[in-house]
Amino acid sequence: MTNSSLRIAFAGTPDFAASHLAFLIEKGFTIVAVYSQPDRPAGRGKQTLPTPVKQIAQQQNIPVFQPQSLDQATAAELAALDLDVLIVVAYGQILKDEILHTPRLGCINVHASLLPRWRGAAPIERAILAGDKESGVSIMQMDAGLDTGDVLLRSSTPITDTDNAATVGERLQQLGCQGLSEVLSDLAAYQNKAEKQDPTQVTYASKLAKEEALVNWSLPAEEIQHQVQAFYPRSPAFCYYQGERLRIISARKQSCSHEEQPGMILKLDKEALLVACGQGALEISCLQLPGKKPTSLADLLNGHPEFFKPGANLSSSRD
Repeated sequence: MTNSSLRIAFAGTPDFAASHLAFLIEKGFTIVAVYSQPDRPAGRGKQTLPTPVKQIAQQQNIPVFQPQSLDQATAAELAALDLDVLIVVAYGQILKDEILHTPRLGCINVHASLLPRWRGAAPIERAILAGDKESGVSIMQMDAGLDTGDVLLRSSTPITDTDNAATVGERLQQLGCQGLSEVLSDLAAYQNKAEKQDPTQVTYASKLAKEEALVNWSLPAEEIQHQVQAFYPRSPAFCYYQGERLRIISARKQSCSHEEQPGMILKLDKEALLVACGQGALEISCLQLPGKKPTSLADLLNGHPEFFKPGANLSSSRD
């Protein structure tokens, strides 16, 4: 079966999903319909904008459906489309069993982790927070569980000290597009050699809570670095300085010894701010002041040379 002969519907919502839809279109796959979450107000102006997936579909004149949930009525719609396969990428809903069995070849999902590690909503960020040395994507045959289906293909990428959720996500996006295209080009062969997930290796990637971005300076510098990496750009890690919220955009752990209280500024130069942690220190090179854009420490000090002082403290509370 060639790329163009498969009848495919695509279900997804954010930019990560939109890139996969665009890639499949570019590779000549036939997308007969697109499903996406309903348009919702977003941004400071709370404007209602089409989802990124919907925008791609509209540009290609592909029919778009945006039900509140994929219920029995949607199953009837899918059946009428006479689908070979439904591709699901960051759609945002659990699919019912009836939906899963409507396409002839079932439903295929792109998940941003090396399953069975990090099933769930925030796999990229949880991998970074945990200090994982690698992440990846899994192309999975969907079943009724939460990311429990058989794995058709895995692709991995390292997580380095210079990464954050954005840079890892960009690489996973590329791996997901390539992997999905590869699987769809010979879907029956990949389904025949699908791998069951090892239940002893399962971990769950729960949604991120805003309070998790608050830095506790009593923690080791390595853990705080992972926090900074994981929460950018969605909701950057933050602390307080002189009663104001200070977002930390980029930082690296330093294995230095000290006897100062956590949060104290140990050293300040034009390149970085060195802050005491429970173990080691954190070297901050980029941050964001209230109401301002992210800026390097060098640029901040050029305009406000007295803003930070050695011996002052960054705090985990506004008081």
